[in-house]
Amino acid sequence: METTTARQAILDRIRARQRRDARLKPTEHRAAEADIANHLRGPQPALGDDMVQRFAQQAQALQTTLEHVADWAAAPAAVAAYLRTGALPLAAAVWPELGQLPWAEAGLAAQLRRAHDADAVGVTACFCAVAETGSLVLASGPQTPASVHLLPETHVALVPRSRILPTLEDAFALLRAERGAVPRALNIVSGPSRTGDIEQTIVLGAHGPYRVHVVIVDAA
Repeated sequence: METTTARQAILDRIRARQRRDARLKPTEHRAAEADIANHLRGPQPALGDDMVQRFAQQAQALQTTLEHVADWAAAPAAVAAYLRTGALPLAAAVWPELGQLPWAEAGLAAQLRRAHDADAVGVTACFCAVAETGSLVLASGPQTPASVHLLPETHVALVPRSRILPTLEDAFALLRAERGAVPRALNIVSGPSRTGDIEQTIVLGAHGPYRVHVVIVDAA
């Protein structure tokens, strides 16, 4: 659905209510972009030298499970083995950008499409991961639909070792450098979905996957 026109109309009404001169808009826009580009970071935590180890520790604390594979070609077999161990279906909605991997040879029926409500498993890669928090950063697009990690009860993410960054600030800096702008949907996943709304009891899978499994691709 196209939202650009509606968004612009809303912003124009806000500007009119504030009695701001519309002719100043280009100047204000350039000033805002310059401020974002030059914004200094606040204090950063000491994370140590091994970002992969830090990411693993933080992710496991969030009840994410992890394993390593040597390269991309080995990832489908690892995913299939994980699903077999958990008695989970050997069928999954998979990001289309991962279609070149040997899913069939690993015994997994990969559907290269958006996820549907009936899909039990979703397999994605990620834009990057954040060592400080153990989070995955997923940017939506035609080949990376957000539904694949939002709808299924099980989310398996293939994470390139080279894309594990120290902080969320690093993730946004990389996003600006590689994409130039934030995509239509940018999701930061920190373990399985959970809520404590009912009697302050943590319940997993409230608004998304019950389980998140990360396969770190060491050679990537």
